Amino acid sequence: MQDEELPILAALKLSLQIFLLHAFLEPAHFPVCPKGKKNILVFAMSDLEAAGAASPSGSPTLRIDTARDRYPYCVVWTSLPLITWIFPFIGHTGICSSAGITYDFAGPYTINEDNLAFGRPLKYWQLSPSGVHGDNWDAAVSDGCKEYRMRMHNLCCDNCHSHVAFCLNRMQYQKKTDWTMFTIGIMMMLRGRYVSYRAMVLTWLPFVCFVVLLALVLHFFK
Repeated sequence: MQDEELPILAALKLSLQIFLLHAFLEPAHFPVCPKGKKNILVFAMSDLEAAGAASPSGSPTLRIDTARDRYPYCVVWTSLPLITWIFPFIGHTGICSSAGITYDFAGPYTINEDNLAFGRPLKYWQLSPSGVHGDNWDAAVSDGCKEYRMRMHNLCCDNCHSHVAFCLNRMQYQKKTDWTMFTIGIMMMLRGRYVSYRAMVLTWLPFVCFVVLLALVLHFFK
């Protein structure tokens, strides 16, 4: 009986290890808001000044407001049904304006504004305004949206990641013009931060269930 349980236990152990490894590789990065407080993440004032952002009494800052889905200067990520359940690192991305409004390439000739095609953001990667060396941030995002409103969506070759890469290339972020769908995916995986513990669970729970189910199937039909 003990031998028969080994494949299931091994699958559970593997799923837990992957989940924990991913969690700790992303140095947690989101504080848990005290009870009764709004779920708002605020950078230190020194960080805002270093990035060229205005003070709270002035123009928009780098403040992230997850309750209102406002992610200034961010690339955001949410899960894709079925695909993310099996491959947790693959998802749907969008890019945000300096005011934090999301824009994503949702389908052929379609750019969504302030409404990600597959649900609210689960992860975000905040960039620095000081890294922009071409068009200013909002102009580059606007140009990218105009361009992709004229493009057919291709899941493998010209997709939501490509739209984000196009915007970063227009602004020459970090003095680079070679951003691609692959570099966006890699950076989102390495630098992305979950908006909450719930978002992490929503991302990984389907994958854990899939691994356990697969282990059960392989065990009973071997």
